[in-house]
Amino acid sequence: MYLPLISQPRRSLRQRAEGSTGGASSGAKGITGGSGESEGGAGGLSSGHSVGKKLIQWRFSGTSTDGEASKVPLSSSSSMSLGKSSATAYGYGGGDSIVIPDGQPFAGRSAGGGTRGQIFGNRTYGSGYPGITGYGVSGRGFPFWFWPVVWSDTAAESQPYLNGSEYGNASNTSRFGGPLMEATFISNSSSPNTTFHVLSDNSTVTSLIQSIDANCSHYLSSSSSSSPIPFDVSSANAPQPQQAVQYYRASSVVLTLDGYNNSATFSSNANLTDSPLPSNMDMNLSVCLNQTIARAVPLVNGALPSSFVAPPLASVAVLAVVISFLLSSF
Repeated sequence: MYLPLISQPRRSLRQRAEGSTGGASSGAKGITGGSGESEGGAGGLSSGHSVGKKLIQWRFSGTSTDGEASKVPLSSSSSMSLGKSSATAYGYGGGDSIVIPDGQPFAGRSAGGGTRGQIFGNRTYGSGYPGITGYGVSGRGFPFWFWPVVWSDTAAESQPYLNGSEYGNASNTSRFGGPLMEATFISNSSSPNTTFHVLSDNSTVTSLIQSIDANCSHYLSSSSSSSPIPFDVSSANAPQPQQAVQYYRASSVVLTLDGYNNSATFSSNANLTDSPLPSNMDMNLSVCLNQTIARAVPLVNGALPSSFVAPPLASVAVLAVVISFLLSSF
C-alpha cells in the first residue's frame, strides 16, 4: 500500500554516495513498515493519547508538550560547541543558524536552526536533514548541532554513502554531546525478537533513557538499559546500518531493531524499496519509542517569539490514514 508523503523510492548509488543538497526534506515520518507504510505515526497524536504508564498530551498549539523540559549537559571536549553547554529535552530548538568560524572543526559549514518539527528522517543514512534529500552525510552542516552517527569501515566499504569517517570514530570525544553510545530496549511482551537499540552521542542517549523509561516502561523488560554503554562497532552484537528503522535529527540519532535486515541498505538496485518490518514485533513498544524520541530528544534551543505556536509534526489527517491502515493489517 502506498501512502502519500510516507512511501519513497530509493535513489541511485551515485546519489547515495554523494548525497544531495537540494529539494524538499525527507517526507517519511515515523517508523515505516511493509512497503513504506507508517507504523509509528508521524508524530502528532491527539491530546490525551496514553503511551505506557504516563499520559502525554501532545498539543497542536502552544510551545510545549506535557513532557517536562529539562536541560541536558553536553559532554564534549570539542571547541565546536561555541558556547553551547546544554540542550533541552522536550525543547523546541530553532533559532538562527551560524557559519562555523575559521579555526573550528568543520569551519565554513552551517550549524543550528533545526526545530522539533524537522527531526524525522526515514531508514536511510543521511535522512533527517531539513531541506536536504539524498544519501550520506559527507560535507553536510549541523542543523541540530549534533554530529551524525558513524558506522563501521566494513559497512562503508560495501556502500560509500555509509562512510562517516570525517566525523571520527565512535569513541571520538570531540563529538558534540560526547562519544557515541547505545541503549537497549527489550519488549516485555510475548512477541519474539523485539529488541531495539538507540544509538547517538552520550548526552542524548543518557537523556533518552530517562524519557523512554518515563513513557514506555509499561512495555519494557527489566533487562532494558538503565545507562548507556559505548558503541563498539567491532562487536558482533553492535547495531548495524541495515537494522535501522528510523533516523532522527540529521541522522545523529538512529533506532535499530535486532533481526531486521533492510535489503535496500546495501543494494545496487536504485528502485528497491525498504524491506518490511517483522509482522510479529511489539507494535506498542515501537510506537512508544518512536514518539518519545520524536518529542523528547534533546535539541539546542534558540530564542522563541512570544507569539510562537508550535506546529504539529504531521497532520491529523495523515495520522488517521496510518492508524486506519494499521488496524486493517493486524
